[in-house]
Amino acid sequence: MGKEVWRFIHSGMGSPSFNMALDEALLDWNSEGKMPPVIRFYGWNPATLSIGYFQKVDKEIKLEAVKENGLGFVRRPTGGRGVLHEHELTYSVIVPEEHPQMPKTVTEAYRVISEGVLRGFQQLGLEAYFAVPRSKEEKEMLKNPRSSVCFDAPSWYELVVEGRKVAGSAQTRQKGVILQHGSILLDLDEDKLFSLFKYSNDRVKERMQRAFSSKAVAINELTDRKITYEDAVVAFKKGFEEGLDIILEPYELNAEEITYVEKLAKERYENDEWTFKR
Repeated sequence: MGKEVWRFIHSGMGSPSFNMALDEALLDWNSEGKMPPVIRFYGWNPATLSIGYFQKVDKEIKLEAVKENGLGFVRRPTGGRGVLHEHELTYSVIVPEEHPQMPKTVTEAYRVISEGVLRGFQQLGLEAYFAVPRSKEEKEMLKNPRSSVCFDAPSWYELVVEGRKVAGSAQTRQKGVILQHGSILLDLDEDKLFSLFKYSNDRVKERMQRAFSSKAVAINELTDRKITYEDAVVAFKKGFEEGLDIILEPYELNAEEITYVEKLAKERYENDEWTFKR
């Protein structure tokens, strides 16, 4: 038997609302049988702070700092913590829960999908591996992350290089479909990132930032050559093909599909009721 063919959508630099609406639309179309499994790559214009579905804006986010930095702001349909999407490649994977390759549990499906990300790092010559939280404290933090910052919170099957986290991902399951999307950091402005969240005082902020530096790292801190967005697209496309044992066939959205996404972007992801609902 030949390898399964999935669609590959490289949608380029999108607005925050368009990016989240397209991920949701792909989930809808997959659930309706209109779209096979998809892997999508994209970037953000403008750079954006995205927050998890369950996060509370007024308690956790400094909106004035988001504005001062000229950033977009959007709530994701997936859980997880806050992510600054700036110098990164973002990926999403849309696949039916019943797909024969997909385990039933969230953590095991996360590991299978993340194999593609792992192989992408290896394509770039980086020795990435999965680290599983083992200590009681790490497992407790999975349930109750102390930080609002995504790369600061541990997750199952953490992708690490030289002991530091190199990708942050979140997953949701709706309408019988898995949507997993995540950030692959190329470069990172830590000071900007930490200026966007509320802390009880400056000392706590400094402590959190120090701890973050020891836990998270961007690709270009680990390599001698500068990895561009385009380099990352090539490496991670190959990585997903290898890791999931599939062929990725490029696909362009048609006019009708784009209209659907733009409508969803406006009605949901640009709507204050969605963005500030918690």
